[in-house]
Amino acid sequence: MIDNCKIKIKEIFTSIQGEGPYVGYKQLFIRFCNCNLKCNYCDTDFLDNSDFMEFDVNGLLNKISEYKNYHSISLTGGEPLLSTFFLKDFLPQTGAKIYLETNATLADKLLEVKPFIDIISADIKLESATGLKNSFKFHDLFFQNCIGVETFAKIVFNDKITKNEIQTCCELGKKYGIELILQPEMNKEKMTISSEFAQNTLDKFLSHYNNVRLIPQVHKFLDVR
Repeated sequence: MIDNCKIKIKEIFTSIQGEGPYVGYKQLFIRFCNCNLKCNYCDTDFLDNSDFMEFDVNGLLNKISEYKNYHSISLTGGEPLLSTFFLKDFLPQTGAKIYLETNATLADKLLEVKPFIDIISADIKLESATGLKNSFKFHDLFFQNCIGVETFAKIVFNDKITKNEIQTCCELGKKYGIELILQPEMNKEKMTISSEFAQNTLDKFLSHYNNVRLIPQVHKFLDVR
């Protein structure tokens, strides 16, 4: 434990999980400040460090004790794995199931907290959607380190998705036996693509790999956080 270790938290709240196979479960969300990436579609105002709360381990444990009757704690952001120095002491004391939402680029950081993580919701960052280049090599290393923990991958896509991206995603899915969740890019509560395009994209994935589902961001349709 690091003495007087403190962390910047953007917000803490309960809501339903709106993405992936755990859609509909009530979670306690802890949103961390800062991220090591800058994706084109990101709609999270986590970089405004003039608006944050600061906690030490005991303070955050006391704060989350105010919340009851949730399925799991979702570590989200931003990128929670930038804060492993804090999480290594905090997570073992929560007494809760831990659900990590991550951009899947910090493989070594994952290993520092892996024993305390129950579910990993890992992004696969497509250049066509995010503007980020060469992300697949980082994802490959990350998924290798996920072995032994329940893991699925979320893939945000738009009408610029390419055949090569589809094939590479499916290769990663097959290599590590993980479910791929296709998530249409959203503009507020609406998809940026047609329902027909979304279904056709699902069929293209399924022609390479059968463990794929299409799940939009349900919380945006419901207008909840």
